[in-house]
Amino acid sequence: MFGSMSSTPEATARTGDAAWLQAMLDFESALAASQAEAGIVPAEAAEDIAAHCRAELFDAASIGERAVSSATPVIALVKDLTALVGPDSRPHVHRGATSQDVIDTGAMLVIRDVLELVLADLRAAARQCARLAEEHRGTVLIARSLLQQALPTTFGLRCAGWLTALDEAIAGVARFAPAVQFGGAAGTLASLGSRGPQVLSGVAERLGLAEPVLPWHTDRTRIAELAGALGTASGVLGKIALDVELHAQTEVGELTEGKPGGSSAMPHKQNPAASVLITAATQRVPGLVATLLSAMPQAYERAAGAWQSEWQPLTELLRLSAAAARRTRELLEGLRVHPDRMAANLDLTRGLVLAENAAGRLMGALGRTDAQELVAELCRRTAERGSTLRAELLAEPRVRAVLSEPEVVAATSPEDYLGAASDFIDRALAAHTGWEKR
Repeated sequence: MFGSMSSTPEATARTGDAAWLQAMLDFESALAASQAEAGIVPAEAAEDIAAHCRAELFDAASIGERAVSSATPVIALVKDLTALVGPDSRPHVHRGATSQDVIDTGAMLVIRDVLELVLADLRAAARQCARLAEEHRGTVLIARSLLQQALPTTFGLRCAGWLTALDEAIAGVARFAPAVQFGGAAGTLASLGSRGPQVLSGVAERLGLAEPVLPWHTDRTRIAELAGALGTASGVLGKIALDVELHAQTEVGELTEGKPGGSSAMPHKQNPAASVLITAATQRVPGLVATLLSAMPQAYERAAGAWQSEWQPLTELLRLSAAAARRTRELLEGLRVHPDRMAANLDLTRGLVLAENAAGRLMGALGRTDAQELVAELCRRTAERGSTLRAELLAEPRVRAVLSEPEVVAATSPEDYLGAASDFIDRALAAHTGWEKR
């Protein structure tokens, strides 16, 4: 009932029982073919094994039930595969391999397939951020620090911030290079003699995986690197969702989701459903990352429990990452921006958020301390009288002795106090173009 909210149909299919089974069987097929090429097993046996390495020929539930007795599904899988092939082929099934070779290589294939989805959605989301940054480079809104109004900024710069974070997260995920695992019982491939490295190369080539320097049974840096990269990407997506949730509050009203959700009790509600689901997914990710990192210390040449603890968290991490990436893409594609509400919220303090600018323009003539004290006094008057900072500045002789009316207007105009916002947007867009060309 809850699965669809925590994954996508494609990610679920690519991480389901059939996908895991097929990935492990792909290893067995590539192993047999590579051993045939190396002259270790007959070519006919390799062909027979490959012909039966199809997930639909196996009962995943049965394999799972029988896995309990050995703490691995591979023994049952190999037994079933051996029963399917011809008598002459049976001695050559799973030859020289160990359970961890099958599962770790299978995991790399599953990861590769899901990362294809995740990266496509992350890149599409980044392109939407770039579009929004350009379209709204001049859309002024109030920046907020500690949830309080701070200074004017632009919505374009907000989106540029999302963009640069996404681009860097994408680079981290894209750096991950799935590698084959093949080391045999103790990482030496002793049963294959001198031809072990040749078979390793053959398996890697057939599966399209990187060839490691040596078997990595208890070296879990690859899994940790993946966890870290997906955890970072998840944090970026969670930040975007949080910003949208806050901007979409009724009292703020600066953003609206293209397809807001409803309420079971309140017909008027326009809930930020996509952002809520992104938040729900990304808040579960850190715990999964922590589990995978905590599993890194693994004893000797085969772990007793730590390795086994990775399988389900890894699967869930892939699904949640895919879900968050897809929904962020869809969120940004349909995001509705409300400049009128941004302008109205910017005026809530009646110009007080421009106090820094006003003080800065007075410092040259009055000095830092006197300028700040004068503006602070005028801010108090603004609050007490319900006027505006501009009006108080224009009415103050000490100010008018220094600043003309046009200068006061400029000092209290949000669009004139945006600093390098536009330049930073240009930098973000240029950097994004560079990332996309890599």
